[in-house]
Amino acid sequence: MANRPSPAVLFDIDGTLVDSNYLHIHAWCRAFRDVGIAVESWRVHRCIGMDGTRLLELLTQDAAQDVQQRAKDLHLQYFTESAPLLKRLPGARELLERIHALGLQIVLATSAGEGELSLLRKVLDSDDVVSAMTSSKDVDVAKPEPGIIQVALERAGVDAGHAVYVGDAVWDIVACKNAGVPSIGVLSGGVSREELGNAGAERVFDNTRELCDRIDETAIAALHA
Repeated sequence: MANRPSPAVLFDIDGTLVDSNYLHIHAWCRAFRDVGIAVESWRVHRCIGMDGTRLLELLTQDAAQDVQQRAKDLHLQYFTESAPLLKRLPGARELLERIHALGLQIVLATSAGEGELSLLRKVLDSDDVVSAMTSSKDVDVAKPEPGIIQVALERAGVDAGHAVYVGDAVWDIVACKNAGVPSIGVLSGGVSREELGNAGAERVFDNTRELCDRIDETAIAALHA
């Protein structure tokens, strides 16, 4: 009988492993300005981590489809221009290495588009310890719907009871709750501890460095055990 796949730790990337959320906000605000739609920065921030189509529908309301598509294209253009400012968050690489050393799978469960994902993977520089990954092309509607989490589980070959998710946005945590996967939150995306906890995160840490230092207290250690 073939060996059962190892349990998996699923990761969001934006705001969790790579310090990118505020660059996304700036790129979206520039894009909305260029298409003539007034959107306050805080409203954009509240939607970061949400499915891109849903974000556009919520923030542009009744804007025509071609206007929404133009805003989406401009966002990618401006975000790409800001790529030199992207950086790994504290402890991100160390956390991934520690999880890998425990014999657990690492899956990048993101709904980022292919262009964005390529930039983020380059900054993260951790493909050597990653077992699988997802992207926006894998589902029609991403977070907070559970589809991207379910795809990540399928690629890892495990069920929800043999996985833990790490993310920074309420939308991440809600998607996990909808998929039946326990989740851990980090504050590095700019969402409060209370909001992540109320959404369903079992534990919340400042960033991946603190999570790495205290991993024995978490559901990740339980997966290993």
